[in-house]
Amino acid sequence: MDTDHPLVAEATARARAEAFAYSCDPVTGRLLAVLAARVPPSGHVLEIGTGLGVGTAWIVSGLLPRTDVTVITVERDAARSARAAVGDWPDFVDFRVGEVPPLGLGPFDLIFADAAAGKHEGLEATIAALAPRGTLVVDDMRPMPDWPADFAERQHGVRRALFAHPELVAAELADGSGVILATRRG
Repeated sequence: MDTDHPLVAEATARARAEAFAYSCDPVTGRLLAVLAARVPPSGHVLEIGTGLGVGTAWIVSGLLPRTDVTVITVERDAARSARAAVGDWPDFVDFRVGEVPPLGLGPFDLIFADAAAGKHEGLEATIAALAPRGTLVVDDMRPMPDWPADFAERQHGVRRALFAHPELVAAELADGSGVILATRRG
């Protein structure tokens, strides 16, 4: 895996230039690349919360040189999505603006829930969009002292829901920002 992939470097530079503080950290990014590399032939990947494309770039770095996959990345902020879409992205990456998860799409072999829309507001819909044996990645799960109380409670609610869900097998990794991996039984 190339941790200096040009798309990762470009997206990271874009996020830094805009002082965008919500991109996934490099530990999570490397994990995304590893998980993307195991997506089956003709697989489908969903990223919820494009931001400025850092997570998307890590996912793509794990997929290339393959072209048999589909990556859909969804962002609520149209201007931010347009800025993320700038660059030399492979044709299999589809930048979308709207609510998530996109209804009627899926199932997905890998879902990265990097925004509230995929974990706080729509967790059940996100889980429903997972293919059997598909993997859900939820980041920013390591409690931080500066978290507002309401955010901390929402994150704890996500944690409880993932570990208690009868269709999921979940594990929490404390590295980086903290990640919960959950695989749908099937």
